[in-house]
Amino acid sequence: MKVFSTHIFATSTTHQMHLKTILNRVTEYKPFVVEHVVLVEHDTGPTIEISMRARENGQPTCSKCGDRCAGYDAAPTVRHFEFIPLWMIPVVLVYTMRRVQCPRCGVKVESVPWAEGKSRLTTAYKWFLAGWARRMSWKEVGVSFRVSWDHVYNSVKHAVSWGLSHRSLDDIESIGVDEIQWQKGHKYQTVVYQIDEGRKRLLWVGPDRTAKTLLRFFRSLGKDRTENLQFVCSDRWQAYLKVIAKKAPQAIHILDRFHVMQKMSKAIDKVRAAEVKQMLADGYEPLLIGCRWLLLKRRENLSDNQAAKLKDLLQYNLKSVRSHLMKEDFQRFWTYTYPAWAGKFLDEWCTRAMRSRIEPMQAMARTLRNKRELLLNWFRADGQLSSGVVEGFNNKLKLITRKSYGFRTQNAYETVLYHNLADLPMPNFTHCFF
Repeated sequence: MKVFSTHIFATSTTHQMHLKTILNRVTEYKPFVVEHVVLVEHDTGPTIEISMRARENGQPTCSKCGDRCAGYDAAPTVRHFEFIPLWMIPVVLVYTMRRVQCPRCGVKVESVPWAEGKSRLTTAYKWFLAGWARRMSWKEVGVSFRVSWDHVYNSVKHAVSWGLSHRSLDDIESIGVDEIQWQKGHKYQTVVYQIDEGRKRLLWVGPDRTAKTLLRFFRSLGKDRTENLQFVCSDRWQAYLKVIAKKAPQAIHILDRFHVMQKMSKAIDKVRAAEVKQMLADGYEPLLIGCRWLLLKRRENLSDNQAAKLKDLLQYNLKSVRSHLMKEDFQRFWTYTYPAWAGKFLDEWCTRAMRSRIEPMQAMARTLRNKRELLLNWFRADGQLSSGVVEGFNNKLKLITRKSYGFRTQNAYETVLYHNLADLPMPNFTHCFF
């Protein structure tokens, strides 16, 4: 390792003074000042070292209670704190920590304004890395700025922790409740998000999809905020239905459109799979092989080639075709304005489905009848909730899940969800990174 002068860092006393003045202005570490700046050549490349010192007659601060105390002595070693890189050159703050004689806590190491605890990263650098972690994977951030994956993770945790402690949960009127599978093996997490017009964000993440899990959310939200809820949107999961009915009875509970149509698509696919198997066993032409998405996608979303194939398929009197036509007919349910007319259509459709003698569609009809009031709440909400809100969040969650391969713990996964979807506040910086 060697230290050398450059035109930027130490060509003259004047240049050094200018640089020190700039650093003292932008860092705003008032009890401390920049003593000198040097460029140090390591085997791994150059590093900018900024030496810090405490102001004369300044009292250090106890790292445990935060009180100003009398100094005790100086720590035996010099600490290096990683700062925001300059022109992709690593920057470190160099400082010899003092120990304080605290009347309440005893002898403790002082706290410094640029870092927390024993962390090697400055707080500013943590926010810098956390900002990039929204745009790239944590691994890519680590490689780009030559820091470890753990450093990126801890930076994101810091940003999430600060944001959660400073966010406001007041004036929430509409929430959506859903579960996501974060790992194979039926490992689920419950997510709750705000879906008010003009404010959509993740509110809460909890392990599993049990009633106990959702009860934890309502306890964290508080009684007064819960009573302020006007609309709750969820899927058909029975544990969610019971908790919502108990904790937010005043809210209009809406069965999510996306999950209803997803359930119907699964019913159609079940019919198709059984019919393909039967046709192959009977030696008939396998008309339905390769036609799965023709039956599941909306007609307006089909390509010209797919639309032509579907037209040919509709000529055959197959259970899969009849199920597809029933699904397309059910789409009219969402176009009604008044609950009474929507309810009449729902009853008629369920009657036709029960007469179809197609067991998966009959099961779907029984489900819709059991959840009739929740379905009609869609119209009682009078268009207050957009039909694409829940689906949009589901898609974002899936994208994050695909980016998040390698997260082996629920804590890490929850952290990345909050970081990307919770719209968390940030502190006011002297200078912004993004």
